[in-house]
Amino acid sequence: MKLSPPPLSLYIHIPWCVRKCPYCDFNSHQRPMQIPEQRYVDALLADLDTEAPLADGRELISIFFGGGTPSLFSGSAMRAILNGVRDRLRLAHNAEVTLETNPGTAEFDHFEAYREAGINRLSFGVQSFDDAALKRLGRIHGGDEARSAFALARAAGFDNINIDLMYALPSQTLPQSLADIACVSELGPEHLSHYQLTLEPGTVFARFPPDALPDDDALADMQEATQAAIAQAGWVQYEVSAYARPGRQSRHNLNYWTFGDYLAIGAGAHSKTTTTHVRRRTRIRNPNDYLPAIHRIAEDKIVPTSELPFEFMLNALRLRDGFSVHDFEHRTGCELASAGFEQARRRGLIECDGDMIRATALGYRYLNDTVACFLAS
Repeated sequence: MKLSPPPLSLYIHIPWCVRKCPYCDFNSHQRPMQIPEQRYVDALLADLDTEAPLADGRELISIFFGGGTPSLFSGSAMRAILNGVRDRLRLAHNAEVTLETNPGTAEFDHFEAYREAGINRLSFGVQSFDDAALKRLGRIHGGDEARSAFALARAAGFDNINIDLMYALPSQTLPQSLADIACVSELGPEHLSHYQLTLEPGTVFARFPPDALPDDDALADMQEATQAAIAQAGWVQYEVSAYARPGRQSRHNLNYWTFGDYLAIGAGAHSKTTTTHVRRRTRIRNPNDYLPAIHRIAEDKIVPTSELPFEFMLNALRLRDGFSVHDFEHRTGCELASAGFEQARRRGLIECDGDMIRATALGYRYLNDTVACFLAS
């Protein structure tokens, strides 16, 4: 079956942050005394020159500035980047343009400048509103700063805001996890990302695990209670850790989860593009090496057809509504029936509703097992 190029997004990586958090496994680096902002903007646009042909005439449905802490960059830098993107690629008239920001770096003038540059969605890495919990997580802000940053963003005109929140934090109790939901409910963002703290390999927390992490029973109680509180507050779960007001799902992340294409620029950024095959590229990871490089691609590979069903399911089965058979077949070039589908259905892990396939309640609970059915034999 012939592959059909899916919708296209752009990811832009800003690798610096004020201080690296002990749980973070992203490609982030503590900022130098002076961030080489203009040099990095120039490098990003030169990088985009090599990526833009892969768009193959498609327009961008979304742009996402991730990090690190992209809000360390000025409004003028964001304007230069987005103008450079517009010079090279077509943007959909309603393209979603998201900027990740740290409440500890929030300034009203910056938010106004970001709006004027073309950013229309913010994502705040709050994690908790409890000062003691934030200190244990190594965050540079407190609960009051998070509330203040949110208010500044609203005053600057942002009407599409996400808040990242964690649970199962060191020494966190069930009432404390619910208190965080109450705090975010008072603010009323359009989108909420709510996920469990995990000890990722290579992080400080993996080497030196924090004390008093909730046990499995406490974790299950916390997850069940917080999900109920989130639903009661009016956010609808549409992905494992993503909740939104009606019509406010993250279009950028939905494109990832439905196996869409995305160009990517910046240190360590990963892209996926579709032509006659699915191609993945990875940029040079260290910003000190990325900046002076002429060729910034560290890895460029074609994904074997046999691996595509698993890659698709790894993303799409995270969605509550699942995916269409049409999208699976046209974005992988594989027949659904020959991709572990029958095994998963016999085990009660997936179900069909017309053209739509989704994980059952059992499959959603044991999502790793569900996805594993589609591993190439």
